[in-house]
Amino acid sequence: MNIKKKTIAKIILATIGFAGIMTIVAVAPNSLQMLEIFGLGKKKYKPRSAYYALKRMQKQRLIEIKKELDDRIVLMITEKGKKKLLEYNIDDMEIKKPEKWDKKWRVISFDIPEKRKKAREALREKLKDLDFYPLQKSLFVFPYPCQDEIDFIAEIFQIQNHITYFETPEISNDYKIKKYFDLLEKK
Repeated sequence: MNIKKKTIAKIILATIGFAGIMTIVAVAPNSLQMLEIFGLGKKKYKPRSAYYALKRMQKQRLIEIKKELDDRIVLMITEKGKKKLLEYNIDDMEIKKPEKWDKKWRVISFDIPEKRKKAREALREKLKDLDFYPLQKSLFVFPYPCQDEIDFIAEIFQIQNHITYFETPEISNDYKIKKYFDLLEKK
């Protein structure tokens, strides 16, 4: 799927997901109105783009499309669609950093089996992307609260049983880690 198709699908899925259920009056599949319904700019996308994206997502069972007797169309997100929407949300995830560090380290340890190698690599990449410090290949450190985010990531990759999250006030030889996070005390 090319970038444009992914973007359209992401926008449509987020719109339907936010609304829960959307009812629209039947519109011609090649009309500009179809783009406007989902907030897609007509300069950026062709009018049929939204229609094709809806059909693709229906085929992938991400949404359900039902025609009513009065020419209205009802769009609903499926469970599979909700999971896909969560995957999209992980791309935009950020961990809020408090103004003052509470002097606790958050440690994420994982032992993910070889048969789940893709999930393991995706987790590792996401932790690096979120700026966690890699102590070892499967041991990462972060100075701020992040358990909700780790739980969310684990749920998306379905590896909850393979991750351990804990907090500790001390890590030996933490100079490099403090330097990495710019937490060295200034004298």
